[in-house]
Amino acid sequence: MTGSSAISLLMIDDDAELCMLVKEFLESQQFKVETTNDGRAGLARALTAEVSLILLDVMMPGMNGFELLRKLRAVKQTPVIMLTARTEQSDRISGLDAGADDYLPKPFDPHELAARIRAVLRRTATPAGQAVVEAGGVKIDSSTRQVTQADRKIDLTSIEFDILEVLMRNSGRVVTRNDLMNSLYQREATAYDRSIDVHVSHLRKKLEGPDLILTIRGSGYQFSAKEPA
Repeated sequence: MTGSSAISLLMIDDDAELCMLVKEFLESQQFKVETTNDGRAGLARALTAEVSLILLDVMMPGMNGFELLRKLRAVKQTPVIMLTARTEQSDRISGLDAGADDYLPKPFDPHELAARIRAVLRRTATPAGQAVVEAGGVKIDSSTRQVTQADRKIDLTSIEFDILEVLMRNSGRVVTRNDLMNSLYQREATAYDRSIDVHVSHLRKKLEGPDLILTIRGSGYQFSAKEPA
């Protein structure tokens, strides 16, 4: 049973049995779960439903998860965790490029899935402390999760916003990849995990100025505290 205050999730996966098992487990963890087994129907529901997070399969007939996510990201920034049986690095990067916040290979431990969901939801919760931060000509507002640069609104995914916020709140200091992974995902970075690097690459493309986010070789990243000339 789930209460009216339960956090709402949407699971889009063509494996009906898996959806049933995941729904049963997550509802025992006090989530409210809606499922759909079709990519096109899932996209329609994702665009209209007021849910806190979406669990999205990659391999589906009609419309795969990558295509669905790209269409969703053109309209909404609802956090998405991709569930994929395809473990190749290129497939994971494709999911991140499409706008995924995290990914979990199948088969997965349901307790790890619940932990990943909570980690993403913690990141998108209302933050404590100073809401507005300005550095290097960029301003972020944590209360509205909006970013502006020279009065130009910058559209970021939820994970891109969170990485930028961590870097800007530590402006002028080096933030390691492990620090970012622990802060955003509550786990250590691995040698094969390119998720942070992919998201930082996206951020650089969206922000004007190539030197705002510096790569500190062998250490991590640093947001430049210098104001633009």
